[in-house]
Amino acid sequence: MDQQHASQSPSAKIATSVVRLLHEYTGRGPTKAKTTINEHVVTVLLADTLTTGERTLVAHGHDDRVLQTRCDYQTAMRDELVGIVERELDRKVIAFMSQNHIAPDLAVEVFVLEAAETM
Repeated sequence: MDQQHASQSPSAKIATSVVRLLHEYTGRGPTKAKTTINEHVVTVLLADTLTTGERTLVAHGHDDRVLQTRCDYQTAMRDELVGIVERELDRKVIAFMSQNHIAPDLAVEVFVLEAAETM
């Protein structure tokens, strides 16, 4: 891990790691990412996610194919995405949900956390 990543907040680390993972899987990562962490929910909002090929398909009316492909990516990445959140927060993820939107070009990754242990 580089020094800059080590000094980031957990929300910034999660956003950065999710963008990197999407880039590995799709060849292009989102240009914007914002992570919000609440007591039991982590939300990562991503913008400008579509690849050039996906934008071409959308321009030709194939939104449904792009959304299905994105769903397939999310299924394939599920364990790694969950691992990012669990590692950064040291909390178990009990549910993961993901969705994409074409216009505007947005995606959201939602992680529900197991209740924190109380001392």
